[in-house]
Amino acid sequence: MTAAVLGAGSWGTTFAKVLADAGDDVVLWARRRAVADEVQRRRRNEEYLPGIALPDGIRVVSDLGEALRRADLVFLSVPSQSLRGLLVEVRPLLRPDAVVVSLMKGVEEGTGLRMSEVLRDGLGLPDDRIAVVSGPNLALEIAREQPTAAVVASASLDCAMRVAARSANRYFGTFVNTDVIGTEFGGVLKNLIALAVGIVVGVGYGDNTKASILTRGLAEMSAFAAAYGAQPETLAGLAGLGDLIATSESPRSRNNRAGRLLGQGYTKDDVLATMDQVAEGLASLDPVLALAAARGVEMPICDQVAQVIAGTLDPRDLAPHAATDPVPVGE
Repeated sequence: MTAAVLGAGSWGTTFAKVLADAGDDVVLWARRRAVADEVQRRRRNEEYLPGIALPDGIRVVSDLGEALRRADLVFLSVPSQSLRGLLVEVRPLLRPDAVVVSLMKGVEEGTGLRMSEVLRDGLGLPDDRIAVVSGPNLALEIAREQPTAAVVASASLDCAMRVAARSANRYFGTFVNTDVIGTEFGGVLKNLIALAVGIVVGVGYGDNTKASILTRGLAEMSAFAAAYGAQPETLAGLAGLGDLIATSESPRSRNNRAGRLLGQGYTKDDVLATMDQVAEGLASLDPVLALAAARGVEMPICDQVAQVIAGTLDPRDLAPHAATDPVPVGE
């Protein structure tokens, strides 16, 4: 049996390396044949992971059927808004016993569904064959084998443990839980706060502003996730706070970079034109705010990010104390 990773961007390629270094035989799928052939021949994906040599245990293909033929674990790492279309191709090729794992951190526009929900809907799978991986996982650092850890979540603890065991290696540690909602929303919501942090950095504000936004941002994340049934401790762990710190503080973060550009006065279209990979926070912002409104959750920082993008708020006016009246700590 093999593990298949669908998506040969920075995170998909990195996770293929994680799996190979954990002892798996891995097939990495790239949609474009030229990309697959180049990475297979050179044993490098220079476009996304410059200078990183890929293990011999990774085979790179562009044929989806070949990628899935022997795969008992299938990891998906594609832009969240293109997932549903890919699943139409995946469904008839998937092994009947395969477990499918989301490496993505987004919410589907139009439906507001988390990626695991899109997998369930698009593949017709039961929850105990779906898992998600999330945490402070900047791809290039992991590809360089700098130690980190992640959470594997599934409705089935056995499923989560199976995926975690196959993914763990000397530089990539894994923890498990059954809080899929909290694990996924942690990964989604931190992107929105990272945009806010990037905006104030782009403006030129300092550590006090960043720390205040991170702290109040975590409160927004926790309130939102709890409203949708997440466990509070999940947002305080790797999939929440850990991911928030990494994504908000690192210049390698796509969402941090997008925010910095917005803070410097670029429009959303300008930002999208300059990015070589998707900043998921830009796509997830509107559906998350719609979900927040549906449950009566106030998210003033995320609202301000939306106003900056819409051009109705000067980036210099984004602040962690948007509420005009004092509120009790924690609310």
